[in-house]
Amino acid sequence: MSQYSIGVDLGGTNLRAAAIDDRGTMIEKISGSTHLKAGRDAVVDDMVHAISSLRARLAGRTLAGVGVGVPGFILMKSGVIVGSNNLPQFENYPVRDEIERRLGAKVILENDANAAALGEKWMGAGAGVEDLVLLTLGTGIGGGIISRGRVLEGSVGMAGEIGHITVAPNGNPCGCGNTGCLEKHASATAIGSLARLIGLGSELTSEDVYKLAVSGDPRAKAVFTSVGQHLGIALATLINIFNFPLYLLSGGPLPAWDFFAPAMMAEIERRSFTYRNSPTRVERATLGNEAGLYGAAYLPFLKSEPQP
Repeated sequence: MSQYSIGVDLGGTNLRAAAIDDRGTMIEKISGSTHLKAGRDAVVDDMVHAISSLRARLAGRTLAGVGVGVPGFILMKSGVIVGSNNLPQFENYPVRDEIERRLGAKVILENDANAAALGEKWMGAGAGVEDLVLLTLGTGIGGGIISRGRVLEGSVGMAGEIGHITVAPNGNPCGCGNTGCLEKHASATAIGSLARLIGLGSELTSEDVYKLAVSGDPRAKAVFTSVGQHLGIALATLINIFNFPLYLLSGGPLPAWDFFAPAMMAEIERRSFTYRNSPTRVERATLGNEAGLYGAAYLPFLKSEPQP
């Protein structure tokens, strides 16, 4: 009987856990809300309960380990989250060690965008590709870099912060301290902000702007042209640096692909000699919000494989 692992996706709003076997088949899944208002201990209790419930349902099968995807920087050696705006209660808290202590099982912590990139590499649009970059478009913009089949973590676990690449030197201020970050010009939040700035409406979401573009509104279309241009600048930079075969985009704004992709691809073509002279694909990710679960569950299996 095949081994299985448990992947957990901890977000500021939702908490999900899934048991997935080593062939990538999702066996069981549990979904719920992240009860941040109840406090950090309550959230850890919910995580441990979800993992324990899945283990109980699969009694008799071998658990390879538990992977947990969380927003924010992770100091990989200590298993501590730092700089997580969505989970301030977990700042500098040894969440990995606490879950391990309660479960008596090995736990691997990973940034949520890195986990999503790993999920796409394992069972999504990146299957069969050893090197890829994923951009996650949401409230901000996250990123995951997979090199030789593994997450590129950097010296302490802070690599892949693609949302903070500068794409407009004198652009919008960002909470990170920089100006002109990609996520301030191309995230779902940025789409709504730009739409308000040009007078499309006062409380528009990225989905609202997309619907206006579909209806033919030229200003809404212009918003997505701007988004595509800034994404193209960032992707051209990444292509020039890595020369990977595959770059993926995921997240809520993806339905607007036909509105932003032409400007994005035009910028890539213009700015990247590497793109023009090597086989490079820029595509939509395929796993949606399941990518982080698959990636988190893949972590224990990956840990047991020899390093390339």
